[in-house]
Amino acid sequence: MATDSRTAAAVKLGQEKAEAILRHRDAALKRRAAALQTHSKKLQMRVLIDSATEAVATPVIVQTAGFLVAAGDSWFDYPFFDILKLLHDGYGYNVESAAHRGDAIEDMAYEGGQLEAFARSVEKVVAQGAVPKAVLFSGGGNDIAGDEFGMLLNSAYSAIAGWNDEVVDGVLNQRVRTAYVVMLTTIARLCEERVGTKLPILTHGYDYPVPDGRGFLGGWGPLPGPWLEPGFREKFFTDLQHNVDLMRVVIDRFNVMLAELAAVPQFNYVRYIDLRQTLSTNLAGDQYKAWWSNELHPTEDGFEKVTAKFADVLSKLP
Repeated sequence: MATDSRTAAAVKLGQEKAEAILRHRDAALKRRAAALQTHSKKLQMRVLIDSATEAVATPVIVQTAGFLVAAGDSWFDYPFFDILKLLHDGYGYNVESAAHRGDAIEDMAYEGGQLEAFARSVEKVVAQGAVPKAVLFSGGGNDIAGDEFGMLLNSAYSAIAGWNDEVVDGVLNQRVRTAYVVMLTTIARLCEERVGTKLPILTHGYDYPVPDGRGFLGGWGPLPGPWLEPGFREKFFTDLQHNVDLMRVVIDRFNVMLAELAAVPQFNYVRYIDLRQTLSTNLAGDQYKAWWSNELHPTEDGFEKVTAKFADVLSKLP
């Protein structure tokens, strides 16, 4: 019952946030419409969407496999390559994104910056006369990893060494889950208002990482990372394979939380993508490094494999 009441409260908050954003965006669109009235020239565009069942034999300016709108973290906003860039370049999708690397899902849900940008992204697609095929959302990793990661662990010297179950449960099944409910509810309402219907929302729960102490480009100086190994070291966990096994436990819990959330009837528009075991964690000969660029992010080949799973789900949507 506690979970039901928290979910209801989060849904209410998400709806309220959506209405506030819509009011703000309505005012902004009125200003834009007034500004456009001052321009005498108008650019007209026609869009052809590739379809296995339908072809439009008219001149086109834009050809696309479909329009996607996204919000999230660094798996959607990573230098050089990420899931969204590869969906655009490798699969022919047009993507409008509000994702920002480093953002925690609590920041996305409660500070409002990404949701406002997401609403703008939806409006850009609609202004082109198109309907987004789906929404992609990535979040929660930064709420676990980072400076406070060690708080999830009991000391290796403790009689209860390993994950602090109560703390992990509080972070995943209360803090992160509640923020997910707010995000999903807000996104769905924004789409419903701007597009006329709830769109499929694709979420994922990350793959098993290797906490080897590597940050972005090695993590030297001011560069981000590492995000996991310092917490393990703080609690005296020094065996890398053991730490990999511990990470499997918490990533499994994260994925279970998301899968169960997607199975709630009121979130029947959510499609959960299981990315576990997509990338290798084989430490022998550092084989995992072909797939993991650092503790939290895949290599380009790794992102290609992950993106293929998104593309497979997208290909089966109407």
